[in-house]
Amino acid sequence: MTKSTNKKTYDLEERTFEFAKDVRLFIKTLDKTIANIEDSKQVVRSSGSIGANYIEANESLSKKDFVFRIKISRKEAKESVYWLRLINESNKLTNSDLAKELIQESTELKKIFSAIIEKSK
Repeated sequence: MTKSTNKKTYDLEERTFEFAKDVRLFIKTLDKTIANIEDSKQVVRSSGSIGANYIEANESLSKKDFVFRIKISRKEAKESVYWLRLINESNKLTNSDLAKELIQESTELKKIFSAIIEKSK
């Protein structure tokens, strides 16, 4: 993870951007197997979608649309956990600690979005 992510920034747009960037940097370290290529495509999409939907939520015109976009961000964070776990557990990674940090960050983002949804009710 980058230094800025380790500080646990409270700017959620920046935090989700850093997460997506860190996922991309992690993916570059994987062996180019068929499974890793396919799993990598999935986690690149889901990790980037977290922040993209959060930005959309902040631009929403209604509370209903805001909550809908936040729910998508939460869903994408859950999906990122899944793909990162699958990659971590199906490879002999030399950087397994980084994979675990990314899984933890995605889990924390999921919890943040869950809290936003609860407060928006």
